[in-house]
Amino acid sequence: MTTSREIRLAARPRGMPQPSDFELAEVELPEPGEGEVLIRNAFVSVDPYMRGRMNDVKSYVPPFQLGEPLTGGAVGQVVASKNPQWPEGTWVVHNLGWREAAVSDGSGLLPVDPSLAPVSTALGVLGMPGLTAYVGLLDIGRPQEGETVFVSGAAGAVGSAAGQIAKLKGCRVIGSAGTQDKVAWVRELGFDEVFDYHETDTREALREGIDVYFDNVGGSTLEAAIGAMRTRGRVVACGAISQYNATELPPGPRNLFLVVTRRLRIEGFIVSDHYDRFPDFLADMGGWVREGKVRYRETIVEGIENTPAAFIGLLQGDNIGKMLVKVGPEP
Repeated sequence: MTTSREIRLAARPRGMPQPSDFELAEVELPEPGEGEVLIRNAFVSVDPYMRGRMNDVKSYVPPFQLGEPLTGGAVGQVVASKNPQWPEGTWVVHNLGWREAAVSDGSGLLPVDPSLAPVSTALGVLGMPGLTAYVGLLDIGRPQEGETVFVSGAAGAVGSAAGQIAKLKGCRVIGSAGTQDKVAWVRELGFDEVFDYHETDTREALREGIDVYFDNVGGSTLEAAIGAMRTRGRVVACGAISQYNATELPPGPRNLFLVVTRRLRIEGFIVSDHYDRFPDFLADMGGWVREGKVRYRETIVEGIENTPAAFIGLLQGDNIGKMLVKVGPEP
């Protein structure tokens, strides 16, 4: 490969991102230097957290820079190497983002075995989203057998995995999703109850009470879940996608006094703080996926030039399961 196409941030979005906020650029690829490898990507990932990095604000990670390619999860094959740790032909997952190919110094690479599962799963159920579900539910939520777990965004990559893990732990699981197609798929995954939040009031759906809430959306759903919490319930604050494109900060839940009276715990987490759990996660989740105990879906968009459209579609809820962009050949 001598050239690569990449997606750069052209403007900082205000509200929902627009195609004009991104630009497609073609660049020359340098020969790998000593200790470097050239990776040809097969898939790049679009994830909700990326929306926050498009704002020029201080956060747990630096913002994306205008005119620079957007970084994030990608999986590809080493096609040229001057690093003995990563010989040609090796499949790796990395964080160099929205581009067809990239040169890496070898740091931050993780090996992927394409004989065990499709390489795309390294960006989904066997990657960062799966680890998010695993750590968030088991380490933060700590569900006990017989408890009731509510998962919002249940048809997404994280929510669908979290709900299935809760079922494996002997919990009763309720999920919410935004379309009837999503509801049908979540029901297939074995959730005990699933509802379309556009058609069913969340408070009514949770009227029997919950012990753990895995929060992917925030906003009014979080308020409803707090209202449904039993004594010593736990809220796993994973994300708040309903607010990512807000131009003004919405008011917080109006019932936070229940945190005191019901002795609730609300805990947020960032998955990158928990990469030490990756070996345990991969051992458990890999087994569950191979045995059919955890199922997954992927929504795949073709072509690096369509990465912005895939990202906008993710924020609009167009995906079922993990949203990916296919940019090169698979094994």
